[in-house]
Amino acid sequence: MESDKKQIKYPYLPEGQKILYVPKDNKFMLRAKEVAHGSNEQQQPTGVVVVHNDKVVSEDSNINPLSNRRLIDLHQKYCIRHILKIPSGDKYWLCPGCAKKEDHAEHRAIKKLLKNKTTNGPFDLYLWGHWWCCDVCWDSMMKLPIRNVYLLENSEILFNLKNPRHIVGNGRQFDR
Repeated sequence: MESDKKQIKYPYLPEGQKILYVPKDNKFMLRAKEVAHGSNEQQQPTGVVVVHNDKVVSEDSNINPLSNRRLIDLHQKYCIRHILKIPSGDKYWLCPGCAKKEDHAEHRAIKKLLKNKTTNGPFDLYLWGHWWCCDVCWDSMMKLPIRNVYLLENSEILFNLKNPRHIVGNGRQFDR
């Protein structure tokens, strides 16, 4: 069952758009979680599936520009964006260890869909591993267009680093 009854203050949500929620046993959310396992992002791996007529037509995960384990560890301890308390989704250019918006799973899955010349929607997008979508990702989704964006129920708790009950990091997010 999908729900959109939450009153969540997202860092970014375009006017007229909404986010819907599905339970963890939703088949497309389960697939998005599997896709997230392919991410090289250690802190917050995400996975996306794009669906058309109840069939997955594109999928991808986010990527981290750093691949060296020592650099990743260093980045996690000394990320300039975190030190300066810059909100999630802003000023990626300040830190070479932070993924550019083009490296986000949503953007990558849509780019792959367009490359395969699959543009006859409507499409739905399922995102596992995060609790909101940035402006660049929303722009990509609205151009396609994506009809509905689905997140995991309670993602605003589970995947929000500001929430003390989050499960992000050290692979804990894959335990649920």
